[in-house]
Amino acid sequence: MAQKILVVDDEKSIVRLVTFNLEKEGFKTLKAYDGEEALQLARDEKPDLVLLDIMLPRVDGLEVCRRIRQENIPVAVIMVTAKDEEIDTVLGLELGADDYITKPFSPRELLARVKAVLRRTNTKVENASRESIIIGDLVIDSSRYEVNVKNQPVELTPKEFELLDFLARNMGRVMTRDVLLNHLWGYTYAGDTRIVDVHVSHLREKIEENPKRPAYIKTVRGVGYKFTEPVS
Repeated sequence: MAQKILVVDDEKSIVRLVTFNLEKEGFKTLKAYDGEEALQLARDEKPDLVLLDIMLPRVDGLEVCRRIRQENIPVAVIMVTAKDEEIDTVLGLELGADDYITKPFSPRELLARVKAVLRRTNTKVENASRESIIIGDLVIDSSRYEVNVKNQPVELTPKEFELLDFLARNMGRVMTRDVLLNHLWGYTYAGDTRIVDVHVSHLREKIEENPKRPAYIKTVRGVGYKFTEPVS
């Protein structure tokens, strides 16, 4: 069955162009031109992925993303922004977006991002059969996508969970930013590794007792990150 993608943008010419290229690749598409319409379609149609413009009438894209995650609608989200500003990127990721893309973008780049996010989303089913990880006071339950620190639940975005799970399953090994980009996002950002650093920073704030002196996720200067077992 063809995967279904909801395209949300108030510029109809962009919606037409994007849906044309997606349908040419075999995807089914839905269209919305404002935030309220997008939310209703996400609830009713349960698409596999939402391409969500940030600048929308009625309800902006960041608020739409927040509500999607708040309502636990099972859909991947790629934020689309016309502004190459880090604040939009960070806010989108904090609200649970799986990825972002900046206008103008080529159809080839868009399709690569869509396929990468869907590929990562589809592998979540595989995680259901994997055993939980217990390291120090940290418990990672892959079957439920849940994390506990000192018996207290920790709320992570889907991408934060995948990053934590991947680092923990490779404990002791140095993971370069490029490796993390390729494994978790399915493509490279042409040297732009900010997205990895943003996610690591958020993870540390949520699981580390002292994020400035992390016990679990160590920085290997000039290389990447390494997951370690805390010293008692």
